[in-house]
Amino acid sequence: MRRHDWARTAAGILAVGLVLTGCAGNGNTKRSTAADGGNRAPGAARPDAGGTVTGGSGTGSGGTDKDGVAPEGEQRDARPPADYLSTFALDVDTASYGYALRTLEAGRLPDPASVRPEEFVNSFRPDYPRPKGDGFGVTVDGARTGEDGWSVVRVGLATAPADRQGERPPAALTFVVDISGSMAETGRLDLVKESLGILTDELRDDDSVALVTFSDEAETRLPMTRVKGQRERIHGIVDELRTTSSTNVEAGVRTGYDVAVEGHRKGATNRVVLLSDALANTGDTDAQSILNRIEEERREYGITLFGVGVGSDYGDAFMEQLADKGDGHTTYVSTPEQARKVFVDQLPTHVELRARDAKAQVAFDPKTVERFRLIGYENREVADEDFRNDRVDGGEVGAGHTVTALYTVKTRPGRSGPLATATVRWLDPKSRAPREASGSVGTGALAPALWAPGHDSLQLTAVSAYFADRLRGGALPGAPALTQLAEHAQGIADRSGSKVVRELTEAIRKAAALRGPEADRGTGGAEPGDPYSG
Repeated sequence: MRRHDWARTAAGILAVGLVLTGCAGNGNTKRSTAADGGNRAPGAARPDAGGTVTGGSGTGSGGTDKDGVAPEGEQRDARPPADYLSTFALDVDTASYGYALRTLEAGRLPDPASVRPEEFVNSFRPDYPRPKGDGFGVTVDGARTGEDGWSVVRVGLATAPADRQGERPPAALTFVVDISGSMAETGRLDLVKESLGILTDELRDDDSVALVTFSDEAETRLPMTRVKGQRERIHGIVDELRTTSSTNVEAGVRTGYDVAVEGHRKGATNRVVLLSDALANTGDTDAQSILNRIEEERREYGITLFGVGVGSDYGDAFMEQLADKGDGHTTYVSTPEQARKVFVDQLPTHVELRARDAKAQVAFDPKTVERFRLIGYENREVADEDFRNDRVDGGEVGAGHTVTALYTVKTRPGRSGPLATATVRWLDPKSRAPREASGSVGTGALAPALWAPGHDSLQLTAVSAYFADRLRGGALPGAPALTQLAEHAQGIADRSGSKVVRELTEAIRKAAALRGPEADRGTGGAEPGDPYSG
């Protein structure tokens, strides 16, 4: 999968949306929505054709034709290959969306470079069918947008939720906490301390925690310690945390991994949790150089990195790079409610791993598909030929996760039949054995109109993706204006009663107000029980 410079392509070569949601599992059979109606999204029609991908990579010459128009196929490069494959690592990050909400609340538009559409979409949890045991539930659905030949198509992958009262592997968590001067602002270290206090009470007796702090230097405050009988001691250490001087993330991460390796527990979920505003200004501030120092331990012990961002000024790109290269993911919190959501409601997704190195490959049928484009995931691209190369890093996915990606795809006029097949591949967390699952969709399964009643889940995915693309200056075919997006979001919120969708609605309205008249121009068109809260 390759980048695409939209400015250098002819108008109208944008493509039909395919949303991919993914999670983990360990079944080695491939499942197709064409054959298994239980894997269809609620209200989605049964695909009229399907199948499974058996491998292979894209071929073709690429380049442009005599008119200077890029050839058909995937449109992510100025000179894309003439293939119909799209391959990327799964991503469960949500920090970009959380930070955008914080920025809009402060009366500013987010920096377009900090907007990653996949993290907006992944901030909502559609009710995709889940497998009965381990493995992925695969859902593929879609709808036509009303723009000439364009549609949105969604592929949903979901893992089974964790049993909060059932057995799970113990967790060995090393907290690496930023106590630099920049963390003194309200909503930074105070929120981190509250978050750690909440988590300490939620962990089980057989879990283990360690605590490392860093400013200009790193210090181990607590070596790896079993939680049983030590909660008061852990609370006391957390309560004593105070801010000091500059930010040396390199020292904190290096020491954190040293402590995690020393306290490594075989058979446990071993993870470093970095809590910081990621505004590094001391030591080695390049993410790759930092991770080069812990590469051997990361590979040998399977220790993953979970980044929790805080602060009104936040090093978003730096934290994302650390987490991506550290085989982990990121989120962003700005309120105690969000902290409770991450460390209580979502705790099983962070401590119970379902899949390692998960990658997705979507094969579009050239008989029915003219052009397509994946929205987002630019930082997670994987070469088509590396889909089944298990030495190539993918994404880590926990229990109860969903992952969503969106394509725009233009279908060929008058053609019907198979449209796309999505295959997800991952390594079993325990055995490291490769597993795959697939789902397909045909042109006959596309709903006639995206914004017609009865498609709230798909509409929410489209709204969040279109909103993100607008914030970073894009213009997807069939995308409504910001004011229209707000109306669509409000309708979903009213029908579902979802608090998180109401928050999305208000964010879109704030962006529209900040954009002014431009917001009216289109391109042709969590509380308990909240159905869309993560």
